[in-house]
Amino acid sequence: MRRLLLALPFALLPLAIAHAAEEHDHDHDHEHGSLGAHEHGVGRLNAALDGQTLELELESPAMNLVGFEHAATSDADKAKVAAARAQLENPLVLFSLPAAAGCKVARQELESPLFGAKPDADNHDDAEADKDGHEHHHDHSEIHAHYQFTCATPGALKTLDLANVFKTFPATQKIQVQLISASGQQGTEVTAKAAALKF
Repeated sequence: MRRLLLALPFALLPLAIAHAAEEHDHDHDHEHGSLGAHEHGVGRLNAALDGQTLELELESPAMNLVGFEHAATSDADKAKVAAARAQLENPLVLFSLPAAAGCKVARQELESPLFGAKPDADNHDDAEADKDGHEHHHDHSEIHAHYQFTCATPGALKTLDLANVFKTFPATQKIQVQLISASGQQGTEVTAKAAALKF
């Protein structure tokens, strides 16, 4: 199953490249025009349904989920990180999986520099020098959540409804979804107003 999720980005690469090129054309002020760029307000979800196994992999800038990307030092910031983590640790509610599907969490992993986890190679401080030689550091903290569910009745998974993700994390404006299921593969973008997609 892990191989299926790993193959997903390559299967939908043409769509992603076209989307990245489109974003780059429309947003010249945004310095990150590359595929998989860190963009506030935008999350990414890979979803794969294979037999009774459902895998969901959510990646989001920390800004979307906790409202900041720096290390949590104040009590208020630590509380926001703890609250976001608690919500991410309840994926059956977060992803509105129907009770009829009988899905149980088989495995889950949460990673973020904000959780004290080791950051990925991509999540480092980018230092830039401006024309006066002053360095500016840009924290690009991401939160990665990977879930594996075993579903007794996978046929009951007709749609994947992300409305609760948008309600729980209102700074998330859109989620780029790549989905593989028995009916094929699709790449789409969902928003709070149109938060469901069919398996």
